[in-house]
Amino acid sequence: MQKYFGALTILLLLGLVLARVSMLKKRGIKAMHFGGTDKSDFLIPPFALFYFYTVFANAFGFWTPGGTAFFQSGIAGWVGVFSCLAGLILMYWSLVSFGNSFRVGIDQNLPDKLVTTGVFEVTRNPIYLAFALVLLGEFLIFPNWVALIFLIVGVVLFHRQVLREERFLRGYYGQFYEDYCGRVKRYL
Repeated sequence: MQKYFGALTILLLLGLVLARVSMLKKRGIKAMHFGGTDKSDFLIPPFALFYFYTVFANAFGFWTPGGTAFFQSGIAGWVGVFSCLAGLILMYWSLVSFGNSFRVGIDQNLPDKLVTTGVFEVTRNPIYLAFALVLLGEFLIFPNWVALIFLIVGVVLFHRQVLREERFLRGYYGQFYEDYCGRVKRYL
């Protein structure tokens, strides 16, 4: 059960983001700016596809490069399920709070208003926090080397992107963004 929820989480997470991008496109808003700031971002999709494969392979009993599990624990698996569920809920709340301002990547040409309401009153980076919760949950469900490496590297890359976005937001919104940073923490 836990393994199937791990696989379903990946589909739901991807579906939420792509559905939001599609909805905004229908409103004439280009939300996909992936790779616009740093061309090295295009190295991410092959690794993401590899990760998706390993999650689905683990869930459905196919060969995986992750090797044997570090541990077997039903409790850890259920904690992983709840971590994934929390990540999905946080992602949904983030997308709703973003409204028309949602972008994948940094939109340097047409940034929308700075969103400081909804989930953004609790954390400045709820989407990255949601992804981290999902990666943690997937590791607890599938505790192998691949999941651990993706958890660590994912968190490092999310933080790198957060720092890039903060630089842009400070330059674009100035004191308004600084005041917001003083009220709301980067993550939690």
